[in-house]
Amino acid sequence: MIKNILNLGDSSVYCDFGVEVNREINNNVIKYFKNLKEKKFDGITNITPSYNKLIVSFDLEVTTYSKVKKIIENLELEEKIEIEKKIIEIPICCENNFKIDYDRLEKILNIKFEKLLEIFFNDEYFCYMTGFIAGMPFLGDTNKKLRAKRLDTPRVKVPKGSVGLTEQFCNIYTYESPGGWNIIGNTPIKIFNKAEENNPLLINPGDKVKFKRITQDEYDKIK
Repeated sequence: MIKNILNLGDSSVYCDFGVEVNREINNNVIKYFKNLKEKKFDGITNITPSYNKLIVSFDLEVTTYSKVKKIIENLELEEKIEIEKKIIEIPICCENNFKIDYDRLEKILNIKFEKLLEIFFNDEYFCYMTGFIAGMPFLGDTNKKLRAKRLDTPRVKVPKGSVGLTEQFCNIYTYESPGGWNIIGNTPIKIFNKAEENNPLLINPGDKVKFKRITQDEYDKIK
């Protein structure tokens, strides 16, 4: 499953599962993540999964790179440790000031915005990872007709709740943040809630997301 294990800085191990981004590889990443997290090995301080990589950080006063690498190489993956996978419905308003990049997307994708939305809302999306800003889900795989490059110049501020498209992914901005994704709408619900100590994430790696189109009035009522 793991293609290579390397030292990353003084106190981290970099596990490479390959260059492809797909659900099979990502499931392997999450499987290692879940098993390492559940077994709580001495000295391991943090485990960070991405699409096809896993970073395992450790305390140099407790363990070493060689010991952590050996733990990973000899890890017995328990199949009974399952990732809780959910299908989550996320409402989005694509009206008025929320559809920031509709004109740009129509031009570069050569598609009417209403057709773009029809395709977008018809699909189901898989959460590969969260990151960049707290709780931001990276959701794939978008229809090939909707795959656009990032903005040449990122915005200084993207509103909280914005839903953006870039290449094979869509995401949701959990906070106001700089960003270069193509924004098609906004959700009124909280995707990240830091008050929830056990799990502040509404969408976790492995979950599936189905988007639901709502009107401005519905958005305002939910908000």
